[in-house]
Amino acid sequence: MTDSVLPGAGDSAPDPVAATRRWIERAVIGLNLCPFAKAVYVKEQVRFVLSDATTPEALLEQLAEELVLLRDTEPAQIDTTLIIHPDVLTDFLDYNDFLDNADAAVEALDLQGILQVASFHPDYQFAGAAPDDISHYTNRSPYPTLHLLREDSVERAVAAFPDPDVIVERNIQTLDRLGHEGWRKLLAD
Repeated sequence: MTDSVLPGAGDSAPDPVAATRRWIERAVIGLNLCPFAKAVYVKEQVRFVLSDATTPEALLEQLAEELVLLRDTEPAQIDTTLIIHPDVLTDFLDYNDFLDNADAAVEALDLQGILQVASFHPDYQFAGAAPDDISHYTNRSPYPTLHLLREDSVERAVAAFPDPDVIVERNIQTLDRLGHEGWRKLLAD
């Protein structure tokens, strides 16, 4: 797995990459929230990028660079990329609005049908659900994160799963059983 870390990051500062890895290992893979994540994670085909962007414009530029890098890299080397951006778009509504720009970048680079951007945020909320609904936690990451995925990989994973719609229902049931306190304990150091 590839890690990009910020130069000069002190030992006392929280480590967003380590927190994101813990979330993937304990929640995404550990609770099987995404049955497709384990294979690429254990094969070390996940690129972790810690963004130093402090503006949406800088993040958009970095997103475009990472989209091109993913496009130009063999899937066996990097199948998916997580851009962790702790210093920009920390407000969920701003982040949600930015996703239109992310989709526009995919289109501008003529990558629609090749790559897509999925979204994770510490305050993620599905429309129409109560703010404290546990279902939001299926998309709640420790830090705002853009997840770059290969369409081919997504299609293969979905084709291998008998009924992908069951995943969402199962995830909500899993989180209902776990509860908010269980979620906090799961991700505690």
